[in-house]
Amino acid sequence: MIKRTLYFSNPAYLKTKNEQLVFESPETGETKQIPIEDIGLLILDHQQITISQALIAKLLANNSAFITCDNSHHPTGLLLNLDGNTLQSAKFSAQVEATVPLKKQLWQQTVSAKINNQASLLETKRVTVKNMRNWAMEVKSGDADHHEAMAAAYYWKNIFPDFLEFRRERFGPPPNNLLNYGYAILRATVARSLVASGLLPTLGIFHKNQYNAYCLADDIMEPYRPFVDRVVTEIVRMNGNFLELTPNMKKELLNIPAMDVRIKGEKSPLMVAVQKTTASLSKCFEGKLRKIDYPEFINLS
Repeated sequence: MIKRTLYFSNPAYLKTKNEQLVFESPETGETKQIPIEDIGLLILDHQQITISQALIAKLLANNSAFITCDNSHHPTGLLLNLDGNTLQSAKFSAQVEATVPLKKQLWQQTVSAKINNQASLLETKRVTVKNMRNWAMEVKSGDADHHEAMAAAYYWKNIFPDFLEFRRERFGPPPNNLLNYGYAILRATVARSLVASGLLPTLGIFHKNQYNAYCLADDIMEPYRPFVDRVVTEIVRMNGNFLELTPNMKKELLNIPAMDVRIKGEKSPLMVAVQKTTASLSKCFEGKLRKIDYPEFINLS
């Protein structure tokens, strides 16, 4: 089943009782209860939210991803379960012992899938993508010829209207802020599934940074990024003013885990597709599969 994404943007007291998340509003006195087993992602976006240690422990035991936001309302922290799979030790060993050639092959598949999904989104903007499709087919082991960078330059030049003169920069002007927010939600979704599949989110197949605890999540989310981009391009198209993240914009971005994608020829919510992707990655490390299962867009015409 697809898990729920909960977002709290007002002062609140959060605690647990009878395996439920109990929400209490100090402003209105309102009280609500939500089964913890239904929660996949919890986002706290207010400086006056109090959460009990007992609730945190139960959320993590349920393998719920827990995101905190800073005073500018951008995700700044991610908390995950450390024991998400019954065969975790064996799966950790297979991941750690993965050979360099295997990692390069997996990165080749990842880059190719990402470029194809970028091309699919550009096609809806009536942009020529023959070069993108060729680059996707020509990706070599480890992306030795840097096709990902070539595709990115073309993609970002064409994805938004020309008047924006858009450049993808993490701390750049809007709509970079919308992309950052959507990617943070996607990253948490992927990291949660990696843990559930018994993998270490820290050990990447391509990304390597001693200060990054989620290198593998950053690798595996790459082919999923265009799904976030699709939501952001729609927000930009429908809103003349997108300089700040409004509650309605956040609502659209929070629906990303539930959006439909196609994986292995079947329609699936993105969160479920991510679970299939990370499960296939685990089997690749164990030598049971040779290819990661990645998603595609559904009917973008």
